[in-house]
Amino acid sequence: MRIFAAVVPPPDAIGHLDVFLDPRRAAAPFRWTRTEQLHLTLAFMPEAEERRVDVYVDRLAESLDGLAPVELSLAGAVVFPNVAEGRVLATGVTGGDDVLATAAVRARNAAVACGIEVDGQRFRPHVTIARTGAHPTEMSSWVRLLETYEGPTWPLEAISVIASHLGEGPRRAPRYEPLAEILL
Repeated sequence: MRIFAAVVPPPDAIGHLDVFLDPRRAAAPFRWTRTEQLHLTLAFMPEAEERRVDVYVDRLAESLDGLAPVELSLAGAVVFPNVAEGRVLATGVTGGDDVLATAAVRARNAAVACGIEVDGQRFRPHVTIARTGAHPTEMSSWVRLLETYEGPTWPLEAISVIASHLGEGPRRAPRYEPLAEILL
């Protein structure tokens, strides 16, 4: 089972971003992320055995105990792998880089301690808003646009563990299934 630990922005933060993006979506042939799927991944586990998930949730909750309080906001632009050949367009997450990095390390360590393989990509706080599909796209105009965006702040209050079911959502997108919410 594919699972991930994530920060899910609250509805007002997602709504604010949606209002900003809505009139601009038609300008690019991207696959836009549905608002109900917007999240910041702390740890991605591509093949977690179902029997280990509850153990992971418990271990993650223990490891997140005492995480420093922080206020976050969606702001700015992030592109992967780079602006000249972008495939993923995202907004950054500001206000808690050290706390988010700590949460990501703890989420990944909890998975390893439970015998769950973790994707080893470097952690960079972002919320994916669109993908280009098969062909990379030059994205400097989108970066300039997103650099003007700053959303409302919100307190980090929970970390979610979510299952991703490939091809089961609208237009064969992943369907997300919330498995647990760990209150901080």
